[in-house]
Amino acid sequence: MRVGIVTETYSPEINGVALTVAGLAHGLAEAGHAVQLIRPRQPSDATAPLAENSIETVLVRGVRLPRYPGLQFGLPATRRLCALWRRKRPDAIYVATEGPLGWSALRAARALGIPASTGFHTRFDDFARHYGLGALTPLVFAWLRRFHRLGAATFVPTIELAGYLAGRGFTNVVRLPRAVDTQLFDPARRDAALRARWGVRPDQLAVIYVGRIAAEKNLPLAVRSFRAIQQLAPGARYIWVGDGPARAALAAQNPDFVFAGVQRGEDLACHYASADLFVFPSLTETFGNVTLEALASGVPTVAFDYGAAREHLTDACGQRVAFGDEDAFVDAACDLAARRDRSARAAARAAVAALDPSSVTASFADALAALAGQLSGRDHARVATVPATHSGGSTAADIHMLRSMP
Repeated sequence: MRVGIVTETYSPEINGVALTVAGLAHGLAEAGHAVQLIRPRQPSDATAPLAENSIETVLVRGVRLPRYPGLQFGLPATRRLCALWRRKRPDAIYVATEGPLGWSALRAARALGIPASTGFHTRFDDFARHYGLGALTPLVFAWLRRFHRLGAATFVPTIELAGYLAGRGFTNVVRLPRAVDTQLFDPARRDAALRARWGVRPDQLAVIYVGRIAAEKNLPLAVRSFRAIQQLAPGARYIWVGDGPARAALAAQNPDFVFAGVQRGEDLACHYASADLFVFPSLTETFGNVTLEALASGVPTVAFDYGAAREHLTDACGQRVAFGDEDAFVDAACDLAARRDRSARAAARAAVAALDPSSVTASFADALAALAGQLSGRDHARVATVPATHSGGSTAADIHMLRSMP
């Protein structure tokens, strides 16, 4: 197929949306599909080549998001996209972000009769509450619903989120599981020298946080949990990987924390694998890719019971805590820290071993092909017999079901 992917964030920007979309784009290209990527121009584009396998990259104008450094939204580009897609018509379009560029893509696709799907990656309604705009939450959610109803299908990462959105007026919601690179994120990358630089002896506990250091990540609970752990393990250290607007204040208030900054690739994988416990208190994740990365690295995890944790975190490799129960979260973190069960590391790895990127890419490609009407008769018969993904079946089956609806 020829697939158009439209996104307002993309690697090397560091966030779950950018990394997920990059994984899908590269996966499609490696599987032999022609991928056309439309995204805003990034500072690195001035020096870095745009060629990525068979991915054709089309750059548009963008503007940085206020109060969210490192991210931007694309400016409206409906006319340009219409002209582009008249010359090189995609079989299907995937719109990953809900900004002005995403709206333009859906309008252009509708005008040209190209089947378009969307991805629900970010709970912007939750973000509004954490940035002093709680009164706008209903309006933000209505805006999200209106956007996604313009697409033929909305892809979400969990059964839980599919049910939540479907019950609130979203139509044609389809689960597309997330993958994790288990070759990159691997317990074998544990590094004694790195732990020594953190000031952690072999018998001491290294607790790790990975992600944006910002208000929406529920940072006070992370700090509270670690201070409770310290009462049990006085030599414990808290390692913070990432950056964000709250980093300076957090560092000033907690001079004993180790701030490792932004890490990528093998360096990031080494940081995960060298830790002993991942404490993830965020309440605003649409999914939480970092949970999969920690588990693949063999790191026991405590997280609230939603998103990736609900789908993949088991009692053998960590603890899921009732959503919003902060006292229980602290207790769970302390319990895992006290046990330091070596078997939990193997169980963490096993919990995500089957989340192979190639299988997720294949499901995505099948879904786009079904939207575009390009599945063969045999494939249509195959997916028609599979239960919809709301019950754990195939993504293509959901798309086939949607296409058959009047």
